[in-house]
Amino acid sequence: MQSGRTKMTSMDISTPIGRYAPDFELPGTDHSVHHLTRYLEKFRSVGVVMMSNRSPCVRLYLDRLKQIQADFQDQEFTLVAINGNDDQRYPEEGFEAMKAFAAEHQLNFPYLRDLTQDVMRSFGAERTPEVYLLDRPSIIRYRGAIDDNPQNPQDIHAHYLREAIAQLLAEQEIPVSSTPPVGCSVKWRM
Repeated sequence: MQSGRTKMTSMDISTPIGRYAPDFELPGTDHSVHHLTRYLEKFRSVGVVMMSNRSPCVRLYLDRLKQIQADFQDQEFTLVAINGNDDQRYPEEGFEAMKAFAAEHQLNFPYLRDLTQDVMRSFGAERTPEVYLLDRPSIIRYRGAIDDNPQNPQDIHAHYLREAIAQLLAEQEIPVSSTPPVGCSVKWRM
């Protein structure tokens, strides 16, 4: 017999494109507390990337993410990565492991811990990696995949995130504002 309740998914409470992104205040692997509001005061655009230490797809995209950060950092843009995966069932997702991951991969953008998973739920995260591009007023302008080819960077036909950043910074309409995220599922707490 079923109780009539349905299991709530992250998509049930996600923030849609064109709406304000959920604010956050999260600890980073750099031992600082990071506030979305402070980033939006400093940058014209912020890319929020849901990440994981153990996701093979995240590892495939790390160099591309670092290159995007390097290419756009002088144009009032920054990436901010968030890991909220369950570290009870997956200890390699814990904060100490995140610090080691950030150092090993020489991340050139902040890597933050969402211990309660509230931020990831509020965004409606489904996968790692999954990106959300925000403008200065904190409105989500793009959501989804980084590009169309996680396996082979030499065979990319659509640079979704890179193009969306360039269009946003040029104050142009972003024609492709949503794509299906590609990667591992978010590891929610039971």
